[in-house]
This record gives sequence, structure tokens and C-alpha cells, in this order.
Amino acid sequence: MAGNTCLELLNHYRQFSAFTYAGPYHRLIQYELPDDVREVGRLLRRQIVHRVTLANGNTGSNSDLRYGDMTKVPWWRQPEDDNFPTAAAMLAELFRRDEQGFSLERKVENKLIVTCRFVAILMASVLKCKGIPARVRSGFDPYTSPRPGKSCDHWITQYWHGEQRRWLTIDVDNCLEELDFDPFDVPPEVFDWSAEVWLAAREGKVDSTRFWNAGGFEGLMPIAWALFDDFHCLMNNEIIYNHIPKQVAIGEFDRITLANLEKMDDLARLMLQPDENFNALCQIWQAQADMRLLSGSLLN
Repeated sequence: MAGNTCLELLNHYRQFSAFTYAGPYHRLIQYELPDDVREVGRLLRRQIVHRVTLANGNTGSNSDLRYGDMTKVPWWRQPEDDNFPTAAAMLAELFRRDEQGFSLERKVENKLIVTCRFVAILMASVLKCKGIPARVRSGFDPYTSPRPGKSCDHWITQYWHGEQRRWLTIDVDNCLEELDFDPFDVPPEVFDWSAEVWLAAREGKVDSTRFWNAGGFEGLMPIAWALFDDFHCLMNNEIIYNHIPKQVAIGEFDRITLANLEKMDDLARLMLQPDENFNALCQIWQAQADMRLLSGSLLN
């Protein structure tokens, strides 16, 4: 990246969104949480239980209770994604349940029950509080997918390493799992990036049904969702799962026009190199309503 472009881009990713803003917890995070990314990432992960872990109980990777004893979680506790869509909301609830806040001793019954998007957003918020450029990314994870040979929708975080002058990809949601790579420096070829997947599926280079999301959908439609999620994340707008552009919504995608598909192809090509194409992506963001405006929930 050229100097001015790099500075503009990094300043963009230092900014908070409505979703990553830490509110009154900013200074606490900035000065009291560890500066080491690996240490603070693992600490953050220990405040959270994934809904799948809760459902599966003390089996699989939680047979050693690394995420806590699921039998101690209140029977009435349900997945909480809808309750805490922002970093500020998650932080407030963590402190409400345990005034110690970020604590390795947090009881499992006081942990949040949220999924990868929320972990990625909370980690991005922590990094931004410390002045580190950070962004959330949406794509697919083939390395922990419960379906053999499939790749499941997944959200991760990237941060700018000033000394190495590169983006490091981190998967905090899976950082306590046994992986074949470092979750705090995920090799780019390990993750299935949404733009690459979209273009490969559109060009017939991969079977689109290999990609699915936790809602049970597979094929080009959930790939389209991941593509728009990722675009919005690149623009510092880490939208919730059920907010998507109308043309790719359930009931609409089956009749999407060729013109819209080709427009998404063009977007995906730019997203293959989001830093180099940052200005072009920003121009789309500022001018093209069908790429920015969303439907779902109470937005309709």
C-alpha cells in the first residue's frame, strides 16, 4: 500500500462502529487488560460459551471442561446472540453478571452464550481500545466444521501488526481448540474467504453445497450472505446475522437477476484485495444503496 493510502486505511480500522464501540469500558480495556494479543484473546474467550458447546454439554473438546461444566449453566439459559448484538452490550452484561469483568475465574453460569460473530466483534473492540487497527471478517471455516468435507460460516478478526507491517488473522472463537495452526496467526490458505468462495462457486470451480451456515442453509445463497457480511465488516459495519440486502434474502435470492449476480461478482473481485481496492470499496459503500441498505427484523 502507498503511504497515504495505508495511513487512511489504518485510521479507518482504528475507528469504532456502533457494534465495536466499548462505551464506558474503553479506558478499562485500554489500561487494565493485557496488551499481548494472544493473552487477551484467550482471556476474552474464557468469558464466553458457544451455543453448540452448551447444546453438546461436556463432550467433544469440552470433555476436559475447558469451557466450563455445562451442567452448571442454568437450565433456562438460551443462546444470547439476539440479546447482546454490540460489544458495549456484551461488556455491560459481563460486568453485570460478575463485577470482576474479564476474569479467568468467571463461573460458567456467568458466561455469555454467543457465537463467533460476537467473539470477533468483542476482540476487535478490545484491539481498537488499545489503538490497534482491527477489522472483523466473515467467511467459512473448514477446520472445525462438524460436517466432514464441508465449510461452515465463521467470523474472525484481523489486526494490523505494526512491526511486521501486515494483517494478522486471529480466530479467537477457536483459540482453545486443538488446531493444526496458530489461531493467533491463521495462514490465509486455511480460511475460506467469502469473496474467493463466491467467485469460485460462480465460476463452477467448487461445489457451492460444500459451504453452509449454522441455520442449515447451503449453496450460493449463504455464500452471498457471507460476502455481504464481509463487505459490511470491511466498512466497519459488523451487521447481525439476519440483516442482509433484500436481493439475497430468503424468498428473493431464487429470482435474483443476472445483473445483480454480476454486480456481486464485481464486488467480490475488489474484495480479493481489500486494501489495494479500499477506495473503490468505499465508493460502492457511499453510492450504491443495494449494496448497503439491509432488510430483516424491524428494518423492513
